[in-house]
Amino acid sequence: MRRVVITGLGIVSPIGIGLQEFWKNVKAGVCGIGTITRFDASAFPCRIAGEVKNNNGKNYCGEDFLDRRILQRTALFSQFAMIAAQEAWNDAGFGAADGQSMLPAPERCGVLLGNGIGGLEIDDESHRKLYEKGNSKIPAMTIPKMISNEAAGNVSMMLGIKGSAHALVTACASGTDAVGFALDRIRCGRADVMLTGGTESTITDYGIGGFCQLKALSTGFNDTPQKACRPFDKGRDGFVMGEGAGIVILEEQEHARRRGAKIYAELAGFGASADAYHLTAPSPGGEGGARALQLALQDAGLKPEDVDYINAHGTSTPTNDPVETKAIKNAFGDYAYKLAVSSTKSMTGHTLGAAGGIETVITALAVQDGFFPATLNLDDPDPECDLDYVPHKGRTGVIRAALSMSLGFGGHNSVVAVKKSEP
Repeated sequence: MRRVVITGLGIVSPIGIGLQEFWKNVKAGVCGIGTITRFDASAFPCRIAGEVKNNNGKNYCGEDFLDRRILQRTALFSQFAMIAAQEAWNDAGFGAADGQSMLPAPERCGVLLGNGIGGLEIDDESHRKLYEKGNSKIPAMTIPKMISNEAAGNVSMMLGIKGSAHALVTACASGTDAVGFALDRIRCGRADVMLTGGTESTITDYGIGGFCQLKALSTGFNDTPQKACRPFDKGRDGFVMGEGAGIVILEEQEHARRRGAKIYAELAGFGASADAYHLTAPSPGGEGGARALQLALQDAGLKPEDVDYINAHGTSTPTNDPVETKAIKNAFGDYAYKLAVSSTKSMTGHTLGAAGGIETVITALAVQDGFFPATLNLDDPDPECDLDYVPHKGRTGVIRAALSMSLGFGGHNSVVAVKKSEP
C-alpha cells in the first residue's frame, strides 16, 4: 500500500489565521469564543460564538487576504478555504517563487473538502431579498456562492489543481471524512497529492436560530463566553458554534521524499462507521464511535497501546461527551485510562464541517511538536467522563501516534490516525 505523509498545513480559526499564530494560541490555551458581532443576537437564547477575527483582534476583513474580485463571487466558507489552502500549498513548498520545479503535475493533484452547510449567509441574504423585494432582486451570484462544492471549485481554480475536485458532506464529520477519503485516493494511485480538510461559516441569525431551536447550543454563559464551551465538565449545557477552515496537504511518501519535502507526520489510517440510530443523537453505548476507532487502528496497523493522544469530538453537549467516553473505553479497554484525550473545541468552538480539518491540523502539530493540547473549562468533571482530558493546561510529551475523532448528525463517525513519520 502506498504510504501517505502530511507536507503542508493551513488554518483559519477563531484563535488565529495562519499556523504560527494558531499553534501559539493552542499551546497557550487561548479561547476564541466571544459575543456575536456578525449580527444582532440580543434576542437569541445563545448570543456567543467563535468568530474568525483578524490576528489584530478586529473583525475578519477578507480584503486583507484576497482580491476584491474574488470576494465579490465567494461566500465566507469559500474564502476561509482559499486562505487556508494557499497557506498549506505554500507550506508544502509548492507556492514558492523559485519552486516551479517542485510543483506536482496538476492532473495528479486533487481537492477534497468537507463542508456541512455551504454559504449560509448568502442563503439568508437572498431569501430576505426574495420575500422583501421579489424574485428579481435575488443576487445573480446566489447559487454559485452558496452551494457546498464551491469551496473545492474555487481552491482548484486558484491553485491550478486539475485532478478531481470534490465536496463531501457528512455534517460535523465532513472534514475528517474528507481527509480519510483523500488518503484513500493517494493509496489507490488516483493522485500523488491531495489538498483536503474542512471549511464552514454558519454564524448567521438563521444558523444560530436553527441550532437554538434544536436546544443544542449553550445558553447559560452569554455573559462569560470564554467559559461556555466546557467539554466533559458537569456544568456543560451545549455546544458553541465556531467557524473557519483547516487544510492539509497529503502526499505519497516517496513523492515527498524525492523532492525533499518537509514532513509533519504520516497519515496512517482512517475509519468510518454509521450508527443507524438517530438523526441528531449518537447511539447510547458509543458502539458506532468505537467501531470507527477500531477501524482506524486496524487500517493504520496500530495496536491500542501504540496511541498516546486522541483529539476528541468533545462538543460540550450533555449527550455527546459521555457517549464519546464510552466509545473510547469500548475501543481501548483498560488502556483508555492511559491515554491523553482532549477537546480543542474548548478553544475554537464547534466549527461543524470544518472541525475535522482544523483538528487534523492540531493532531499533526501535536505529534510533530510533542504537545498535548488542553481541554479548557474542565472544572468539575462529569462522573461519566473519567479519562485523562488534559484539563486547563496543555503539556509536553512524546506522541508516537494520535487519533482525531469526529461524530456528525445522522450517525456519522469518522477517525483518522496520525503517527510520527519514519526517517
